[in-house]
Amino acid sequence: MKYTRLTKEQLEELHPEFINFLATQSITGEEWKALKEDNPEVAEDEVDVFSDLVWEGVLTKVTHLENISAQQMHLFSLEEKEMKLISVKVRNPEIDLTTQQGFSWFKKNWQSDFVDYLTASKAYTEDKNLDKFQLIQQGAVITKGDLYNWFDKIIQ
Repeated sequence: MKYTRLTKEQLEELHPEFINFLATQSITGEEWKALKEDNPEVAEDEVDVFSDLVWEGVLTKVTHLENISAQQMHLFSLEEKEMKLISVKVRNPEIDLTTQQGFSWFKKNWQSDFVDYLTASKAYTEDKNLDKFQLIQQGAVITKGDLYNWFDKIIQ
């Protein structure tokens, strides 16, 4: 398995797609039930293959990721050939960017001496989607890129 297995909740949300996936494998509903009972390892392998297909489709479309912690924001733009990063570090230990109050402080004080910025870019490895997935595994979430784009305009 290349990525991670979808959760039970995610699989339930994707139930129609999973049925179509099984149909492409020539597995009927009755055969699926029997497979789960008689050969659970094979059934789990099918779920793993489906999970990888879903992840591959999602990761191919992802254009922005954000990883926000108490004192830092890592904002990623996932370009065709490289990942671009805008890193924001708040050097005020009383501020927590993950709270409404902390983010409000940041919006008012983003130009203060207590805020540092760094930009960087990095080429993908041979597997662009795996690079994206690893960022998600480290806590990044998929976004539309509003925060990244706002900073990108200001920095330039």
